[in-house]
Amino acid sequence: MLIRDEGKRETRYYSRVSREEFKIDEAIAKALIKVDQIMDIYGDGFVSPVTRENRYLHSANIGWTTGFWTGILWLSYELTMNPKYKQAAEKQVLSFSERLDQRVDLDHHDIGFLYSPSCVAANKITGDPGAREVALRAAQHLYDARYEQQAGIFRCWSGGKFDEDEYRFNMIIDSLMNMPLMEWAYEQTGHLDYRDAVQRHMTKAINHIIREDASTFHVYVFDEKGKPKFGETAQGYSHSSCWSRGQAWGIYGLAINYSYTKDEHILKVAERLANYFLNRSPEDVVAYWDFDFTDGSGQLKDSSASAVAVCGLLELAKWVTNKEDKTYYRNAAEHIVKSLTENYASSPSSQDRCLLLHGVGSIPHDSGIDEGNVFGDYYYLESLVRLKKDWNCYW
Repeated sequence: MLIRDEGKRETRYYSRVSREEFKIDEAIAKALIKVDQIMDIYGDGFVSPVTRENRYLHSANIGWTTGFWTGILWLSYELTMNPKYKQAAEKQVLSFSERLDQRVDLDHHDIGFLYSPSCVAANKITGDPGAREVALRAAQHLYDARYEQQAGIFRCWSGGKFDEDEYRFNMIIDSLMNMPLMEWAYEQTGHLDYRDAVQRHMTKAINHIIREDASTFHVYVFDEKGKPKFGETAQGYSHSSCWSRGQAWGIYGLAINYSYTKDEHILKVAERLANYFLNRSPEDVVAYWDFDFTDGSGQLKDSSASAVAVCGLLELAKWVTNKEDKTYYRNAAEHIVKSLTENYASSPSSQDRCLLLHGVGSIPHDSGIDEGNVFGDYYYLESLVRLKKDWNCYW
């Protein structure tokens, strides 16, 4: 397969996937069976970030991933209008309100991952003013707790080495998916500080966490005044490699940011990241956990990376104006979803209690290796919803 650097599109052609080749309604029905099976076990409770032997464990509303399960419930409700999903999701929205009131495990940057697919979604779907208020308070918390005014970034990780001066002012590529909460809050309130903070953070990311060849660092570190220092990885193979889920976070985060700002430069950068991702996709178009690996490497795939990327590609296809590019990204997304559905989705009749198999949580941290994970499940279901209907994005 021809590889071209610097985010340029290669010559690989993605044909349109016909409805005879890919039955979207059938894929959705199978996914919803899995959602129901998980609900039968956990009711309106939360699930663990990753599975153990492809089955989730029960979780309290802690950590950075619980919003994805609430998002799965909202997506299921939108697909079916079955009130059981709405009722379960609304109970979880109340839990997110309590979590914010009590400041339960919120000392991190992933507030958007928690409150966009739960409370912002609730407000968009039902018009619930209480959910809107909770989401706005969450955005203010993110701004107050994590925005470093002088450095011009939302500080991401803390604890351990990340509290040391050498690493303290850090951002990670995942953070681009937490910025939409701030953009939504700006639209709701008109608070210019929110938009200014996001724009400064995005500019730092574009200029430093994204490499010249359109690959990405996972982590980038600045000094207290925002001067760039160095990039490295925490979940990728090496400091010089490109962690595939991080690349996917970048594609989607940039595309969503463009939907708010209409900044053409951001859209172009999103295209470059998308091209890099697609240029390095293997034969079955589902990414390995790091782009240093290709077919024959014996390494693991990460279905969650490709699920995230699909949502980014479909969002990108909404906004690019060139018809050929629009078709390319849409068709590529359809091919990836088809492969996920045929080769990675769990069978309704199996004992697996997750939607997607063969995901990776973090290989360096020995977490969720060749397992399901709730973020992969969420983005897989979101991709099916995006292909099924004109969807009002939660992000």
